[in-house]
Order: sequence, then structure tokens, then C-alpha cells
Amino acid sequence: MADSVNVRRSNTILYCIEWADTVAFYRDVIALEPTHEVDWFVEFALHDAARLSVADASRTSIAPSGGTGITLSWQVDDLAAECARLAAHQVETSDPMRQWDGHSVFLHDPEGNRIELWKPER
Repeated sequence: MADSVNVRRSNTILYCIEWADTVAFYRDVIALEPTHEVDWFVEFALHDAARLSVADASRTSIAPSGGTGITLSWQVDDLAAECARLAAHQVETSDPMRQWDGHSVFLHDPEGNRIELWKPER
């Protein structure tokens, strides 16, 4: 078996048309902490080794996906509490569903990117 890439940190970059609204969503609703900000790009910490960045597509050479083909899948400690917090911000989520070995809900950011919040059974 070949050696695998030794990934030390991961950063998913979303190229957005609705840049300001998407940044506000991840900062104010999802409550992620920005680690780097410039006038067209914001990087948020998910945890020590993972980041989520939002780039203004009008300022880059990368075309936005329009929310197609992307699901950000995040394991959370308390799915019910996250759903309540999102509801308080008027964010619509799917009904909780049993999936794999746990429960999931789905929502979308202002750009249309799908987000899955899930909690394992055990």
C-alpha cells in the first residue's frame, strides 16, 4: 500500500456570490470564530486542525458553485440544542432523521451550500 498524504490541517474554501450574507451566517448564526479576515476573504476555525473559509467570488479567479455538489458535514455534541439555536435565528432545518449510526438535520447557508449537523447514537 502506498503512503498517504500527511494532511496536517484542512481548509474548505467556499467561493460565494452572497459573500457578506454568507460571512455573517457563519460568524453570527453558526458562531464560528474568524481566524483571518481581509476585505474579500474570511477564514473561520472549526477546530484546531480544520478551517472553513468564505471568499468573495467576484474578487477571485474561481467560479462559485452556487451551492451545488457541496455538503459540509459536522458532528455536534447536542443536535437538539443546535436545532433550537438555529430556530432562534429563523434558520430552517430538515426534520431530524436517522442516518447511518446516528441522527442528522440539514440546512443551507445563504449561498445555498448544504450543511449536515449529525450526532452519533453512541
